[in-house]
Amino acid sequence: MSDMNGRTVVITGATTGIGKESARQLLGMGADVVIVARDPAKIDAAEKELLSERPSARLSHVRCDFASLQSVRAAGAELAARHAEIHVLLNNAGALHTERQTTEDGHELTFQTNHLASFLLTHLLLPTLRRSGTPSRKARVVNVASRIHTRGKIDLGDLESTARYTGMSAYAASKLMNVMTTFALSRRLAGEPVTANCLHPGVIGSGFGHNNRGLFGLGVKLVRPFLKTPAQGARANVFLSSAAEVEGVTGKYFDDAARERRAGRTARIEAVQNELWDVTEGLLGLS
Repeated sequence: MSDMNGRTVVITGATTGIGKESARQLLGMGADVVIVARDPAKIDAAEKELLSERPSARLSHVRCDFASLQSVRAAGAELAARHAEIHVLLNNAGALHTERQTTEDGHELTFQTNHLASFLLTHLLLPTLRRSGTPSRKARVVNVASRIHTRGKIDLGDLESTARYTGMSAYAASKLMNVMTTFALSRRLAGEPVTANCLHPGVIGSGFGHNNRGLFGLGVKLVRPFLKTPAQGARANVFLSSAAEVEGVTGKYFDDAARERRAGRTARIEAVQNELWDVTEGLLGLS
């Protein structure tokens, strides 16, 4: 891994699981880390834990609720105002909901949390990322997707899953969107000092999925002891955020061992990537 001294890393969903472990490891490499998360109590607990281990670490936070696009816009503005340079945006936050729910913006919750919010935050921070990258050391956008994207389906006429909803299908579709928008973003950044890559972190024994009731939530808790630890799951996050080996590499998908892999067939269809991009911009009111 590269020395991260002087590099500012913004990590969404960094109060638990692989997000927090990514923050821990990147702080250990000298990075200035900014936690972006919703829950003040969890933010406070994560900061206390990380600073108790490394009292001189440069750690800060910005509150943001991905279930509110207004909150995302406010967080993007705050991050851009507070940080003249941002060298890495690690879009780690994500959720799975077994029951269909609607946000205050009128969007299905998994779709907004996992796709719309990260798309919007990336858009808002791109000017800062462009300003921060150089030809020899580019800024990086790293999107945490999942291997389950290969099971996802894109219905551009029903991205909100109104016709039929299951938690896993909505989650798989959102992870497919993460991969597709990564590829589309990398093309739009061609020739600029910013790269965009995505990854599968592995199946992690963290708090992910515990928000759900019933058999699904119980099953997540029961299998947790047999899954990867957050420290193991953060490997690809940290590698793509810092490693010299991927300097200048863009538009790629990596597995949980930080090895480049071929993404699923649907994810590689450029025409659908572009259609998804255009629809997403329309939903967010972006030009």
